Amino acid sequence: MKTLTLLRHAKAGWGERGSPDFDRPLNEKGRRAARAMGRAMRDAALGFDLVVASPAARVTETLEGAGEGYGTAFDPVWDRRAYLAAPEVLLEIVQATDDAVDTLLIVGHNPGLELLTLHLTSEEDGGELRAAVLEKYPTGTLAEIHLPVDRWRDAAEGKGTLRRFLRPRDLDAALGPDGD
Repeated sequence: MKTLTLLRHAKAGWGERGSPDFDRPLNEKGRRAARAMGRAMRDAALGFDLVVASPAARVTETLEGAGEGYGTAFDPVWDRRAYLAAPEVLLEIVQATDDAVDTLLIVGHNPGLELLTLHLTSEEDGGELRAAVLEKYPTGTLAEIHLPVDRWRDAAEGKGTLRRFLRPRDLDAALGPDGD
């Protein structure tokens, strides 16, 4: 059994006019959400053998904030391929993971994370959680997928079961949508 957790970066600001998308920082709400998600991961006793992350500023800041909430810093492998990655690229990252890793966390961007979640899980096993993903995969949200495989390369369409879909607003209504 392998466990894949996908964390979307928290809410970002737009940065300075003309600055590249890659350099967009978190806004204050995003920083609060990242810390809250870290606390939730700690409280749920989620642990990760490997963390792979996009090197974009909003992802690095999300991991810093989540680490503060978790109580220990995450030590990710920065992978440029994860920046704004299509679900096919994210699946390649998953399938190339060393089989000694049982719990993998990928931190990145939408729509890739949402589409990968939907690709790996089936409608029959998803229930309300999968319906929530179909509705929206907001910033700062975490999806946990259990894969009944021994080798990451066997992760494939519909094989996984969505076990957790946690949005910042589930932890604190003030972290929900407000039109910003």
